[in-house]
Amino acid sequence: MTKYIKQTNPFVIPTTDGKIMEEHFGHTNGNSDLSLAIMTAPSGWSEPFQTPEFDEYTYVIKGKKQIIIDGDKIVLKPGESIKILKGSRVQYANPFDEVCEYVAICTPSFSVGLANREG
Repeated sequence: MTKYIKQTNPFVIPTTDGKIMEEHFGHTNGNSDLSLAIMTAPSGWSEPFQTPEFDEYTYVIKGKKQIIIDGDKIVLKPGESIKILKGSRVQYANPFDEVCEYVAICTPSFSVGLANREG
């Protein structure tokens, strides 16, 4: 019986906004409990507000990431992390001059249908 799953070829989720999403674990490989992705958000990037049905953990590796949670604006810098609880109204953005690289973990696994994006 295999005791581990090594992921060397993440699934690159197609986007139209310039963000690169490399999902190592998640719906793309049959894991509905958790998703783990490495994200690269270009300068000027943003997503619409959403009210997700999953908890999301974010850890910033490089650059800065702006998050608006229920009206509070937070900026994460390298080495900082946050947990955003499901049901929160949230918007993610990178209005800064440099690329932002970060890790995102969602429980249960991220899916567009569970994100409940506005607009």
